[in-house]
Amino acid sequence: MAAFLADVTVVVHFAALLYIGFGGLLGWWWPKSLFIHVFFAAWGVAVNVIPGLPCPLTTLEDYFRHQQGLGSLPGGFNEYYIYDDLIPRSLLPVVAVLAIVILIVSYAGTYIRWRNRAKVSA
Repeated sequence: MAAFLADVTVVVHFAALLYIGFGGLLGWWWPKSLFIHVFFAAWGVAVNVIPGLPCPLTTLEDYFRHQQGLGSLPGGFNEYYIYDDLIPRSLLPVVAVLAIVILIVSYAGTYIRWRNRAKVSA
């Protein structure tokens, strides 16, 4: 059961990362979702910027791994699953800039759509 729960945690973790990266675009159709996205995005940045701040999903996966007699993820979730396997380390700065651009565009687009809806309603 612990192996299954560890796998579920990995899937949820990837979904959370996708939401952090692209959740701002959801605001174009559902502006109230930005309140949730701001929390996820801030937490994602904090976990990657503040040394020693644990990610609760990584901690949960490590718990289930320990239940199976395995060790903690070496280097954490990103290090284990993403760096070099999905994204080459040489492209990490490009991905970081792209993520910031997507965030700015998604929030600007949400604001423009919200403003236009407000004008139509008035």
